[in-house]
Amino acid sequence: MSNFDFLQKEWPLVAKLAQTAENYIYDDPNSCLIKLGMLAEHIVSYIVDVNGIVMLEDANTQADKIRQLKAKALLPRDIDDILYGLRKARNEAVHANLDSFERACLMLELAYKLCIWFNATYGTTIVEYSEYILPEKAPNYAEIIEQQEAEIFKLKSIATIAPIKHKSTVQQNRRKSEQNAKLMTLSEKEIRFFIDEQLRKAGWEADTQSIRYSKGTRPIKGRNMAIAEWPTNSSAMKKGYADYALFVGEQLVGLIDAKKPAEDVASTIDVQIKDYAKNIKPEHAIYVIDNWFGYSVPFLFATNGRPYLEQLKTKSGIWFLDARKPSNISYPIRNWFSPDDLMAKLKHNVEEANEALTVSDDSYMTDSNGLNLRDYQIKAINKVSQAIIDGQQNVLIAMATGTGKTRTVLGLIYKMLESKRFKRILFLVDRTALGGQAMDTFKDVKLKELQTLCQIYDVKDIEDRTVDIETKVSVSTVQGLLKRTILAEKPELTSGAFDLIIVDEAHRGYILDKEMTEDELLYDSQDDYLSKYKQVIEYFDAVKVGLTATPALHTTQIFGSPVFTYSYREAVIDGWLVDHDPPYIINTDFNTSTVTFKKGEQLGMFDPNTGELINGETLQDELDFDVADFNRTIVLPDHTRKVLQEVSKYINSESREKTLIFAVNDNHADNIVTTLREIYKEWGVSNDAIVKITGKTASGNKKKIEQVIKQYKNNQYPNIAVTVDLLTTGIDVPSICNLVFMRKINSRILYEQMLGRATRLCKEINKTHFNIFDPAHVYDDLGSVSSMKSVSVNKTMTELIDELSRPSENSKQQTIDRILAKLQRKNNALSEEQRYEVSENIGKSIPQYVASIKVLSVQQAVDKLINDAETLVYIESIKPPKKGKYYSERKDILQETTRGYGKTDKPEDYLESFTKFINENKDKIEAIKIVCTKPSDLTRAQLRELKLALDKEGYNENSLNEAISAIKNADIVADIISYVRNAVLDIPVYNREDKIKIAFEKLIKAHSFNKIQIDLLEKIKTYMLHESLLNIETFEAPAFKMDGGFNRFNVKFEGKLLEIIREINTYIYEQGVA
Repeated sequence: MSNFDFLQKEWPLVAKLAQTAENYIYDDPNSCLIKLGMLAEHIVSYIVDVNGIVMLEDANTQADKIRQLKAKALLPRDIDDILYGLRKARNEAVHANLDSFERACLMLELAYKLCIWFNATYGTTIVEYSEYILPEKAPNYAEIIEQQEAEIFKLKSIATIAPIKHKSTVQQNRRKSEQNAKLMTLSEKEIRFFIDEQLRKAGWEADTQSIRYSKGTRPIKGRNMAIAEWPTNSSAMKKGYADYALFVGEQLVGLIDAKKPAEDVASTIDVQIKDYAKNIKPEHAIYVIDNWFGYSVPFLFATNGRPYLEQLKTKSGIWFLDARKPSNISYPIRNWFSPDDLMAKLKHNVEEANEALTVSDDSYMTDSNGLNLRDYQIKAINKVSQAIIDGQQNVLIAMATGTGKTRTVLGLIYKMLESKRFKRILFLVDRTALGGQAMDTFKDVKLKELQTLCQIYDVKDIEDRTVDIETKVSVSTVQGLLKRTILAEKPELTSGAFDLIIVDEAHRGYILDKEMTEDELLYDSQDDYLSKYKQVIEYFDAVKVGLTATPALHTTQIFGSPVFTYSYREAVIDGWLVDHDPPYIINTDFNTSTVTFKKGEQLGMFDPNTGELINGETLQDELDFDVADFNRTIVLPDHTRKVLQEVSKYINSESREKTLIFAVNDNHADNIVTTLREIYKEWGVSNDAIVKITGKTASGNKKKIEQVIKQYKNNQYPNIAVTVDLLTTGIDVPSICNLVFMRKINSRILYEQMLGRATRLCKEINKTHFNIFDPAHVYDDLGSVSSMKSVSVNKTMTELIDELSRPSENSKQQTIDRILAKLQRKNNALSEEQRYEVSENIGKSIPQYVASIKVLSVQQAVDKLINDAETLVYIESIKPPKKGKYYSERKDILQETTRGYGKTDKPEDYLESFTKFINENKDKIEAIKIVCTKPSDLTRAQLRELKLALDKEGYNENSLNEAISAIKNADIVADIISYVRNAVLDIPVYNREDKIKIAFEKLIKAHSFNKIQIDLLEKIKTYMLHESLLNIETFEAPAFKMDGGFNRFNVKFEGKLLEIIREINTYIYEQGVA
């Protein structure tokens, strides 16, 4: 009898390898280990095959396969550790003739647990497993071995393992894999094996059996050892032995207590390991570095060798305490520190560094020849600094797209390095192009004494994987770091490699409603993406600072609420970003109603696999398509052409203003490019003016894609870029003035990021605003999205659950209804097999689940849906099977293109609602009173407050100017003060430029100014052409301050500057244009 007989029915080859290994154990431990290595290889190969993972010919080793399985979350950490141990033992047996009976026994036990997990996850028969019992030596050993080797040879020639008949999906396998791994119980010996391996990967010499105190092992200079069973004078336990003592050379830097799996890990530091650290034997005092409040050891650890699980927080992971300060508390870390990590911690004095941070010289931030940060950027850095000083481990700042997050990061990095608060900083991006942009900033912007960050410190760019003692900043992608840490067999980076991580575009971690990049194909679903994203961030024991323009639920779950926020609307009002004009709503017969094809009509069909147009299909039922279906389920080329012909009337493809078009997918992008080139060909425009920039441009060559992006940013051509998602996040092209939405958007985050591509100032082309062209009616659907506008429909499941979780004036019932409708739509899209999978995973079908929610009260439904959030996100993440797209040449008819004025369609209605709002609030908002009585007394803060209040209601200068220009059929540009005075006092609105010029002409005519005074007035006039206010505060602006500010100007006007200011304001606001 063999312990592995339960494998015989389904996996006879695996069973035979295991049985043969057992027979080798006594006389040939080396061959035992080799057979176990082969067993592990066959199991891994089966899992790869059954989950449909295709391996490349030049990357098909056992290590490659394990890496792929880890990427797909199909190998829990314990199973990965066992596979690593078996492979390592086999290699040592082959190359170093290991020949250890003790090691072979341990590997047999671990292989047994591996096979139990494998059978439970992928087998079809239910088996009752018993504890592993080492078999007795067979009397006819040689004969049995010969027979078994022959059977193995025969089985190999028949099949690698067994016919692939497993029917579960990858999603089901992942769940079963995790569940079955959690059921695995480990002996103390096996736990020590895991801990030994983990410590070795972190750079320690560790082997519980041989590197132990009782066998004479002592610290040795130049070696970093984890010595097992180190004795102390502790009375906390009978023996007083620490399970491991960590030595860097001859210095005692840490103690480890290894617990059994079921025991509480977190509390053992307080109960046991602290006492060991206080009671080091006198004869071992030579190894003690210092004494900290009674502790002779600085760093204390407790673990049971199992991976950290949030659900089993105190009973898993590695718990760590820095005992050097009484106020420090223990916390879980994901991986062991290396010897270098602990020595760096030992040398680092956080209190001194925080003090240096408090008194640091920040003059570099405002240097006009260097960083030259704006006030809100300095506030952001100071808020982050204070949060770090206060001990906050996770910090989030929210700054609108285009407000200079990278420059802010540069200022923050320099401040942290100069104060020596952190030794090494990781700047984490999610795309190579973003890393390149950051490096450009780090190389170009002067910080101190005309030196850049890259000149002052050693900065590693995205292509450089080395991190050495001199490295101070390293730029990496999430995907690149994943491969170097979690997915690596032996991680290149340890837990303490970085002590500050700055995460750019921290809202990323969403992949819904977008085509995934090649790198993102590592992830099977939204849930999987978020899991890996979080794992990478939490891999390091570091302070984390997240930067985002669009905080998402998962962002705040990781980083907490923002310590500083600077919104898009604030940036527009402060003049740092441009606003958009009311969008052009392009209407056709197709997008204003459903496109209906009646029963019996013929529709063309694209093959989902080849993309070729195949024979038409006669419809058995009537089919309706709305704009969300265009180029997803049906291709309507005439609609695309009609829309683009209309858009082309408003866009000059040869100007310096760039246009960005968002397509549904790569094929749609190709169609748009072809159609636009045909349209512009009639006008003699070069094909080079229009280009596709997606993940498939230049066959996916990343360097060539980056080159095309740089050409789009810096050159005259291309002028029009068509993208899907590649240019939605973080790519800076300030000259983008036109956005065209040829696709529906269902994600608030994605929509905001798309709008953010066009918000940047661009003085080179005198950019004042940007335009939105909206044939997909995105603007109508998404209404106001958060700080830019607020979402109303088509939210992701995560956003809807988030909406249920927070207090809101909105109807909870409406949100519940949207969730249930979303589930029903998903159910309709799934195949029968996928529906079955869902019902297996959640215990009922989707319609049954929906029905169970409908009978609950509103509060009960809210509680239930929040509790089931993980299940709901999982259902949303399931991808329906690929279907062919319908195709029709039916002709579309272009209707009138309208403008979107907030809640109204007509400019007259927009101005009327503005007037009504102003008059209803003129006694409530102080700034309105001042504007109508003494506009020259209005302060900059009051004007900002007024603009924000109006903006909240959907009123801003751009939209008001567009509305009045449409009514008067003239180009009018006025300021908010003029519109408020018009609403209350009925004073006509004129072009601001005309009013300014006439006001200064009247002023000069009324006085006898000298040449110096006239030149100063000309300077004030130029400033006023771009500003609404003229008062004492005006002279604090840099344009005046460098000339001495108000006091110096007042002297030159013989003490009468205040009277002149009042007179100018009177001419501007109280008198008409003569």
